[in-house]
Amino acid sequence: MCGIVAYVGHREACPLVIKGLKRLEYRGYDSAGVALMNGQGLKIYKKKGKVVALEQELDGKEIHATIGMGHTRWATHGEPNDVNAHPHYSFHRKLAIIHNGIIENYAAIKQALLKKGHTFTSETDTEVLGQFIEDIWENNGGSLEEAVRLALQEGVGAYAIVIMSEADPTQLIAARKGSPLVIGVGDNEFFLASDATPIVEYTKDVIYLNDYEIAVIKNGELKVVTLDNTTTTPYVHKVELELEAIEKGGFDHFMLKEIFEQPRSIADSMRGRVQADAGTLQLGGLRDYLDKLAKSKRIVIVGCGTSWHAGLVAEYIFEELARIPVEVEYASEFRYRNPIIKEGDIVIAISQSGETADTLAAIELAKSKGATIFGVCNVVGSSIARATDAGAYTHAGPEIGVASTKAFTAQVTVLTLMALAAAKRKGTISDSLFRQLLAEMESIPAKVEKVLQAADKIKEIAYIFTYARNFIYLGRGLNFPVALEGALKLKEISYIHAEGYPAAEMKHGPIALIDEDMPVVVIATKDSSYEKVVSNIQEVKARKGRVIAITTEGDTHLPGMVDFTIEIPKVHEVLMPLVSVVPLQLLAYDIAVMRGRNVDQPRNLAKSVTVE
Repeated sequence: MCGIVAYVGHREACPLVIKGLKRLEYRGYDSAGVALMNGQGLKIYKKKGKVVALEQELDGKEIHATIGMGHTRWATHGEPNDVNAHPHYSFHRKLAIIHNGIIENYAAIKQALLKKGHTFTSETDTEVLGQFIEDIWENNGGSLEEAVRLALQEGVGAYAIVIMSEADPTQLIAARKGSPLVIGVGDNEFFLASDATPIVEYTKDVIYLNDYEIAVIKNGELKVVTLDNTTTTPYVHKVELELEAIEKGGFDHFMLKEIFEQPRSIADSMRGRVQADAGTLQLGGLRDYLDKLAKSKRIVIVGCGTSWHAGLVAEYIFEELARIPVEVEYASEFRYRNPIIKEGDIVIAISQSGETADTLAAIELAKSKGATIFGVCNVVGSSIARATDAGAYTHAGPEIGVASTKAFTAQVTVLTLMALAAAKRKGTISDSLFRQLLAEMESIPAKVEKVLQAADKIKEIAYIFTYARNFIYLGRGLNFPVALEGALKLKEISYIHAEGYPAAEMKHGPIALIDEDMPVVVIATKDSSYEKVVSNIQEVKARKGRVIAITTEGDTHLPGMVDFTIEIPKVHEVLMPLVSVVPLQLLAYDIAVMRGRNVDQPRNLAKSVTVE
């Protein structure tokens, strides 16, 4: 959830680290800090608030240094303030440490250190770990690298850490377990970060540190060892990410840019996979497992937030096309309810970042019970991509806005392709319908582009409803998960309470909320549930509710019944979520902007949730 940036080499470290922290602001944080080492020794500067507050703190300070590290913290242990911000000194100030994750047994370690006479300035588990490493280093007589290994062998939990030592201005030590850490390899220089976005400006050569590995950078050389002191040979990847992809490109917010990128990101998710003219579909990442998928007796889909909603869409599609029973689980609950998993089961793990801690934990549990794991994620080289047996990247490109938009449609696209491939292999779909759906999928980017052309009309509707304190979203069938996603978007970025429901469930409770002040967004497209949804709209209008309806182009019946309509092109019912979600994204965005919210960095939220 937090952001890490570190550098050692020949450049000025501080400006590089600060720029890197700004590139990681999308991850969500509440304080920021840097550690630098120069002629004045090992110095830490940190401040509650945004990186700009840290820059003000640094103004006038001696920040010349060619080694440094920075951190943006999302509070877990201790409230957001200057003291709890990272980096932290060790007890004798020989070390500085930054840390993502949670050390679960920090309290026991802290008690042992207190008995030795240690005192602590913060409430964090991170300071405890730093003091623990220093204590081992001072009392065992070994190297700092050895002290880090011994301390991490005792620690329980997740971590990505970077350590600087006052004793050596050329050395950085980093380690990871369950929280991402990337090493950029330059010309006699090294960069470390939570992901590649702060690095691509300087090098395209990166190493993805694996769990239980420690990287030691010293005198311009890199060594990677495991916790049991086995030296490994890291693989250097070439990052395809371009700098332009992580800039706003003239848009006011990353979220708006990413909404408008969806015609391209959906097309990229199909590129090289769908050949509608030939009637073929190729998913290279599933090639060796397609028979297993088609023959599976049950699929379990795990994800969190927007990814969970994508899984709900996939449930409908897999069951409709491939006739395979599907269960969709919150990854955060999956591991705690002793789920029944059998060896023949397929578990599909969905995560934009590929680093979601709850989803990784669900994968570990499912693997231990013999399931085959497929991953659907966006970030190449991410932990989930490496932990799964097979899968498919979404190829949506970087998503910087905390509220997922293009990630959702890319996930749904890939999951739909997986369902189509399984149905074709299993023989539960006719050749004519298979070809029809492939052709329709190729038309989706153009149809999304057409929805985006209604952005000004959606903005006018949004202006009318900026007063609202509550919203209800209704949908049936495949559009029920879209209603959930629309409500989530509004909650995330505008802080308006919103709930999504199956339209028929409204009369089982939520209808009590309907009055003239309650906006109700209804996805009322021309599909098999259309007449039923129209009846639900009439129930809302009879109670003076104000209805915004997402309708199919050419619908002449609904406009006279509802308060506002937003038209979308006609789409095959199976593919409807790829189009019907887009106006809901724009509606949430516009309302949030009009209410003065920080759209890209909503309060309390983080893009990559790497703690449980």
